[in-house]
Amino acid sequence: MSSIVLLGSTGSIGVNTLLVAQRYHIQIEALVAGQNITLLNQQIAQYHPKVVVIANASDRPKVQHPDVRCGKEAILTLIEESQSELIVNALVGYVGLAPTLKATQLGKRVALANKESLVVAGSFIDISLITPIDSEHFGLWYLIEKRQPQKLYITASGGAFREWELSKIKDATFADALKHPNWSMGDKITIDSATMTNKLFELLEAKWLFHTSNIDAVIEKKSIIHALCEFPDGSTTAHFAGVDMKLPIAFALKGEVTENILPPIHLLEIGTLEFMPIESSRYPIWSIKEDILKHPHLGVVINAANEVAIEKFQKEACRFFDMSDIILQAYEKFHHHLPKNIDEVIALDEEVRAYVS
Repeated sequence: MSSIVLLGSTGSIGVNTLLVAQRYHIQIEALVAGQNITLLNQQIAQYHPKVVVIANASDRPKVQHPDVRCGKEAILTLIEESQSELIVNALVGYVGLAPTLKATQLGKRVALANKESLVVAGSFIDISLITPIDSEHFGLWYLIEKRQPQKLYITASGGAFREWELSKIKDATFADALKHPNWSMGDKITIDSATMTNKLFELLEAKWLFHTSNIDAVIEKKSIIHALCEFPDGSTTAHFAGVDMKLPIAFALKGEVTENILPPIHLLEIGTLEFMPIESSRYPIWSIKEDILKHPHLGVVINAANEVAIEKFQKEACRFFDMSDIILQAYEKFHHHLPKNIDEVIALDEEVRAYVS
């Protein structure tokens, strides 16, 4: 592979993608970023992209590049014009859907970290062009190979409040929810981890990627095991790896990786491993797990309601558990909807957001 287009270059996935691309001498054709212009300028100086796209036109004078474009439409135009065969989509939220659709419609491969693409529109995306760079889905892919598993499992950290007394969680603040015990990611994914919405999304992604509804998730506090596969012969295999996204990114960019990307896991240093159930009393969103796997087209409802709910929580317009209530109410309200094409998905997204707002 000679070059890539990187969407979401200033987030943690984007930063790691640039490091992996540099290691394998892969050119960066274009960078797409949000509002972290300081880091973007450092990336421009180091990786020399031909084109840069940012979110807000007001930031254009600050960007140190001769070809700076702005807005969502500019991302789609960039993908159309690009020479790269691989688009790395590390955008966060619903904004990542349109670029995934555009790239796959053009026959380009997508290294996908944007959960919302498959959650919202999995039935309208060519899965054969998708390479997941979530650690959980990479782990499942790594374990399955050419075998047919009986059941798939992904693991959850449990989020910021896994050790809190239930009575205290209702008063938790936005800042409290960002204190993840195992890693540092962006605000949205960390809030989604605290509510377990993130893991519900990953179950939906796994459904589309691996063509099965026989999927579950459990809490594994150390985030050392990312995925497990149960096979018909009664055996179960587990994928151990450090909490570092460079490994799935390297496979997505390179196809096959034979050299050392991460330090190996030292089992004696890990000590004991503990698996715990995800309980609806602590994570109310989990009550619809079985139903959403039967009705995956309703992922658009959950995502739209969730994005609005997080904004409300950040603005202190609702409390922590209210976010799950908002999502569950919207899920019940729009449960009868069945989008037949991508235009109906977009219309339903708008309708849900209006209802929740």
